[in-house]
Amino acid sequence: MFCRRASLFSAGRAASVPESHPKGSQGQAAVLICLGVFWAHISALNTFVLRDPINNYVTGTMTIHSEEHIVDVHVRSGVYSSDTIFDYTHGYIATRLFSRNACFIMKIKKELIPDLEEIGRLAFERETMRDVYSPNNVWAQFQAGSSRLGHFKDWILYGKYIENLCTGLPLYELVATEPPANDDGCASAGIPSILGLKICEELIATEY
Repeated sequence: MFCRRASLFSAGRAASVPESHPKGSQGQAAVLICLGVFWAHISALNTFVLRDPINNYVTGTMTIHSEEHIVDVHVRSGVYSSDTIFDYTHGYIATRLFSRNACFIMKIKKELIPDLEEIGRLAFERETMRDVYSPNNVWAQFQAGSSRLGHFKDWILYGKYIENLCTGLPLYELVATEPPANDDGCASAGIPSILGLKICEELIATEY
């Protein structure tokens, strides 16, 4: 019933849609509204297949633990392989980059990181529509040589999920930044086709 109303609503706004976007655009909008409704009724534990935004190949999985406010991402793509935890209860993201054998931790900022419900809705849309999407990217940097091993007080701050991911690995703190002029040395992580996390080493100017 709701989806029928959504279709009527979309059709009712036909006058506001440019002529270059015919009925297909209205229909797609109605479908996305319906998908949002279906996602709202999904169970508390959901796993999604993740596809590469360039070639559409399956590269990993993402599990959303709604009751624990956790998003658990596993990407297997050669040197770009990573595991990432979004812990919305503690307010941190942790990414383990296999190419560097280290963990990178960043505080969740609402203006940069979608909330858990939004990530779930986007994942449901991507998986159902099977379209290729370019992700929004968050750029972050770390200082080389500033790593440390986690201790008890760190795991109290970051939570058990990040502890399980990062125990025994060097920890680096990430700070959000602007895209660099040259991103060749940056590593890619995050959620393919949904939210890219670009991790770059901070370049320190050398005085001569």
